[in-house]
Formats: sequence, structure tokens, C-alpha cells
Amino acid sequence: MKALCWHGKHDIRCDTVPDPSIEHPRDAIIKVSSCAICGSDLHLFDGFMPGMEHGDIMGHEFMGEVVEVGADNKKLKVGDRVVVPFTIICGECEQCQRGNFSVCERTNRRKDLADKAFGHTTAGLFGYTHLTGGYPGGQAEYVRVPYADVAPVKIPNGLTDEQVLFLGDIFPTGWQAAMQCDIQPTDVVAIWGAGPVGQFAIRSAVILGAKQVIVIDNVPERLLMAAEGGAVTINFDDESVVERLNELTHGKGPDKCIDAVGLESHATRSIDSLYDRAKQAVMLETDRPHVLREMMYVCRPAGILSIPGVYGGLIDKVPFGALMNKGLTIRTGQTHVNRWTDDLLTRIQEGQIDPSFVITHTVGLEEGPGMYKTFRDKHEGCIKVVIKPGLSASVGSAAA
Repeated sequence: MKALCWHGKHDIRCDTVPDPSIEHPRDAIIKVSSCAICGSDLHLFDGFMPGMEHGDIMGHEFMGEVVEVGADNKKLKVGDRVVVPFTIICGECEQCQRGNFSVCERTNRRKDLADKAFGHTTAGLFGYTHLTGGYPGGQAEYVRVPYADVAPVKIPNGLTDEQVLFLGDIFPTGWQAAMQCDIQPTDVVAIWGAGPVGQFAIRSAVILGAKQVIVIDNVPERLLMAAEGGAVTINFDDESVVERLNELTHGKGPDKCIDAVGLESHATRSIDSLYDRAKQAVMLETDRPHVLREMMYVCRPAGILSIPGVYGGLIDKVPFGALMNKGLTIRTGQTHVNRWTDDLLTRIQEGQIDPSFVITHTVGLEEGPGMYKTFRDKHEGCIKVVIKPGLSASVGSAAA
């Protein structure tokens, strides 16, 4: 089969690799109908996440049709159409029983590596380094899904791939980011980053009843999409984020802050961002935490910082004194996808939200490697890329 494989920094290739097969009676094999490039994939593309090996299959946002089922899998049957959450869960351990699915205690088959890196293992993830199990990802024609009698979300008739694909990651990620804020009707919620997760965080905060949602970014297409979703926008290239937030909140600061950026903050004009890039260049710091610093500084005392943005290692010069003295609460974590999927699927079916709004580019699998750079550099108005393995390159489409 064909799959997008990692061969080093900025080197993604469409390779021919062996087809997956059933390895455990709870497995299933999925023929991928749609998959996507996630902002988290760019951390692998840019070489910031450790634990990748040559030939690793990329991708953790995918869906498709069940073509083979293990003998002990009673949930799925051949022909079922499913979205597969990026978190691999057993459904039986203590953390799964609590709904803390992204820290499942059993599914990371490289627990030894995760224990050394994080102190304790987290869940296995598709297509995301050997620290999270080294599982082949979903940017491929077929995928083996372990523990497939637990996580996959069956999709009812009448919904397109584009409407439901993002149930596997970015929609519940944006939703969890907003839920972690404990939004009240009087709250001003500020969101850093208007990429795909930020867009879903905006709409989630609006649905959950925030008084006002403010988004910070510098890409015109993203800011326009954010405004269409109900947000007040701040372009950090044109104005001071701190001054504008104080103006919008009458000097109080936002009640809740969401970091939908993560370790590759692209701010370039501030002293701290220049410091981060210099330290990163000589490998004295792995992540660029400009957004975290700014949130800690501007957030209203007793507020909440929600962090869905991915961080992979070490950060420096964090204003912990501001965090402590202002009594701020931090809530973080990979997404507990299956905690939210039933509710979000219902919201899609009822027409409350159509997640396809975020898609700007649709291409075939062989065009995938080139789209990594397009997505990373925000060329052609690119906000979200969907890949269809069955789509010929000659009929692929892109819409700004």
C-alpha cells in the first residue's frame, strides 16, 4: 500500500509499504477514505519531537471503512464506517474507567521510553513518535487499529467524511480546551492561535456561552475565519496583544485563556521570542513558550489557562511568580477524545455545527508530502488539509 512516511526533518515521502494485518483478536483493519494533516504533525515535520524513526507512517486524523475484524472484536463488522480517535485506549484500566483516555495505562507499547521521558507513560497514539508507542499512522491506504472494540466511532448514514473526520482529533481538542475553561456567561475568553484547533475552540467557547471570544493570530485568512465564527480578532503584527486585551476587557484581562499554538510559537518581534529561537538553535531549549508567558501575564487573577497546544520538552523563562501570585489554574493534556465524541456527533447531526468549514485543501495521497510545507507556511490560504487516498492527483482540489 501507499503511505506518507517520515524520513527526517522536512522529509516526508509517499512510500510503498507492507499492508497491515490483524495482530490481535481485538484488532480491525480500516481502509482509509479520508485523513488529514494536523498542526501536531508539523512538530514532527520540523524535527522538534523526539522518538521518530525512518519510515514511520505519519498521521493521526483518519476515518474509513472496516475491511477486516479480529475474532474477539464484537463492536465492529466489515462494512462499518468509522472515525478513529488518535488516542489508542483499552477501555479497562483505571484511567480509562475515569474517562482520562489520553493517559490510558496499557496501550503505549513503548512504556519504557515514555516512563523515562515523562515519569509515567501516557496512552499510545497513532503516527506520533515511539514515545507514544510507535504505532503506524493514518496517512495511508490502510491502517491496523488495535483495541478496535473500544475507541472507533461508528458513523450513521447521511453524514459526509468532511462533516465527521475531525471527531478523531481537532474538534474534541478544541471542545476540551473550552470545557477546561469552565466558561461562565460573564467570561471573556482569549484564544492564541487561529489554526484548526483554535477555530474549533472559538466555536466551542461560543456554543458554551462565553460573553466574548477574542483570538490572536497574524494570518489574514485565519483571522477572517475566526471572525466568521464569532470572535473579535487581534493581529499581533499590527498591534500590541497586551494593550488590546486590556482595552477590550477594561483593564481586567481575559477571564480564561487558551493556548492553541504549542511549542512552535511564531511570534518574532518580542525579546522573549528571539531568546527562544536562539536557545533552540543551539539545543538549549526544545520549545518556544512565548504564548504561555503572554497568557500568564495578561490573564485576569483567579483565571484559567487551558493548554491544548502540544509541548514536547523543556521551556525557559516562565513567569511562575505571576502564575502563583495571581492564583491562576492550568489545565492541560492530550485530548480525552472518547469523552466527547457522542455529544459532538449529536451536535453535528442536529446542525449545530458543520466541522467541514475549516477545510481549505483536499488532495490525493501522493500530493501529501508537498502539502506539509504548504500547510506549515500557510501558503495558498491553507488552514486545513484533507487527504483522500483514493483521489487522483489530477482531480484534487484546493480552495482558499
